[in-house]
Amino acid sequence: MVFGLIEGRNYGWWNVNKEFTVGDWSWGDPGISVIPIVLGLSVIFGVLFVIWEKAREKAHKPVLLDLQLFSITSFRNGSIAALIISMGEFGILFAIPLWLQNVLGLSPVDSGLVLLWLAGGAFMASGIGGALSGKLAPALAVRIGVGLELLGVIGVAAFSNDQAGWGPIAPCLFIYGLGIGLATAQLTGVIMVDVPMNQIGQASGSQSTVRQIGSALGIAVLGTVLFTQVQSALTAKLAGLGFTGASADSFTDQVVESAGGVIPVFENTTQIPAEYVQAAKDAFTEGAQWAAVSAALFLAIGFVATFRLSKHQHGEEVSK
Repeated sequence: MVFGLIEGRNYGWWNVNKEFTVGDWSWGDPGISVIPIVLGLSVIFGVLFVIWEKAREKAHKPVLLDLQLFSITSFRNGSIAALIISMGEFGILFAIPLWLQNVLGLSPVDSGLVLLWLAGGAFMASGIGGALSGKLAPALAVRIGVGLELLGVIGVAAFSNDQAGWGPIAPCLFIYGLGIGLATAQLTGVIMVDVPMNQIGQASGSQSTVRQIGSALGIAVLGTVLFTQVQSALTAKLAGLGFTGASADSFTDQVVESAGGVIPVFENTTQIPAEYVQAAKDAFTEGAQWAAVSAALFLAIGFVATFRLSKHQHGEEVSK
């Protein structure tokens, strides 16, 4: 599924854009892209996995994933919320460093220093979470955290501008980190609260895997949004400058395939007109903004999902 979502733009969502090759074997002659095939296989294998696990449970044999865990309301709802939230949380972290380095021209170290604003927010949240322990219901803490994440990502989308630099988004990253710190720590407790003691290990591994799946899917989806938007926006901007044809397509492909890495190279050469380089910067900025908007959408869905979590106050549970 991750392969299909990431590579759909390259190989074609239905018709073949590019032949898929592994060693001496290739796919592309039938005229249908490999992408719908692998996405279909991901669904088939997922269904077969559930059937296999249920059959083993019925035969009282050991299972890789105890599907009975999902009959526990807090575990099921919490895992769904964690999956969706992870898609928004980690997907945007794929786009921000690329924008900082390739559009703003920061070094990897300087980009890391900018991202310390996010780390600082998460660090402060740990202290706040400790101070509020026992005073604030964990589900409410998760909801506040996801709300702050949503606010921070919207800020990143609104204030990303290569002329203004990284300054306007730094406070947004801090708020985002504050939300991650509050939501992540408390969400694990909410997911695990009703799991029987003899299933704690199984449940812990399962909820961790759910988050990893969410992270991978988030990076896949937001990466596709980023590069698709960069390609379409840059093509339109170059056409507006009168730059079309094979040379324009090659310029666009280089920007997209390098994830913006050629932009600083183009900027330091006199062979590429400055307006073309600026068009590439603007297009990449738009792509990063749309990636942030997509992350905000996932977080908004995750925020709504938190209202299905159980409320806990002073150790007592009140299920909705």
